[in-house]
Amino acid sequence: MTEKARSTTLVATPLVPDFTTKDYSTFFLAGALCCTITHGAMTPIDVVKTRIQIDPVLKRDNLLSGGRRIIAAEGPRGLLTGFGPTAVGYLVQGGAKFAGYEFWKKQFVQIAGSQEEAVKHRTAIYLVGASVAEFFADILLTPLEATRIRLVSDPKYASGLVTGFTRLATEGGVREMYAGFLPILCKQIPYAIGQFTVNEFCHELAFRNMSDETKRNLSGTQKFGISLGSGIIAGFAAAILSQPADTLLSQINKGHGPTGSMPHRLAVLAREAGFKGLFAGLGPRMVMTAGLVSGQFLIYGAIKDALGARPGIEIHKE
Repeated sequence: MTEKARSTTLVATPLVPDFTTKDYSTFFLAGALCCTITHGAMTPIDVVKTRIQIDPVLKRDNLLSGGRRIIAAEGPRGLLTGFGPTAVGYLVQGGAKFAGYEFWKKQFVQIAGSQEEAVKHRTAIYLVGASVAEFFADILLTPLEATRIRLVSDPKYASGLVTGFTRLATEGGVREMYAGFLPILCKQIPYAIGQFTVNEFCHELAFRNMSDETKRNLSGTQKFGISLGSGIIAGFAAAILSQPADTLLSQINKGHGPTGSMPHRLAVLAREAGFKGLFAGLGPRMVMTAGLVSGQFLIYGAIKDALGARPGIEIHKE
């Protein structure tokens, strides 16, 4: 296609779809379900990972040995500690994150002004869109994440979601409920950047050398393979980028570290942990996150297809 023909096509074609409230409601529902299903299913791994981060007895354990220790001490139900706040927290956070990413990506594509400019600056669009979406999603997640970590770190803290959330709100108020907001942003924003940006680029690499005919004729198995592989790689990236802040978040919600401002507490805890300590539990978390992210994208796409949702905006380089 000549440059003139390409420009004519771009003028005739809307830069972005005109998403409606119904479209965003569908994105929210699909994101909410995919996140609560995957995070709920990963609760046992998350319990082991959190205990490795904060329990000196388990700090040298891996996923399997840590799980065996917890079962021996608390029974199989010990691996489901915190399931309630996990499911509810990621229900609201997942909906806000996925719908928010679709919304903000559209806004930044419009700001770019043309398809060529959007493609040229697509990395910035992915990074900023994921970051802004995650920021607002974390406002919903933080109190429930604090409840989850209290329950996991101290099984005697409360009997479940309602009693744990009520105790945290009553004893600590808004200040304690949002004590982990800064570290959760430091954790979740890099996580979202890895999740969405790396997934976008993996799909771009997979499709870049395919002809239009090949893309149209991909089998269901081939599409599944591309989505699964992209999700796994994005999950590894998300785990590595967010691991230091995830460790600090567990320490903060456990009550470790000095008093003072949150940046001061984080700096002290980071120095005490050192590089190796900040990445404690990374192996189990990479396994968990690869499953989470790949599962989320697969379920998100399946729910959108089942509901007849419109596709999101694509600004991949051809």
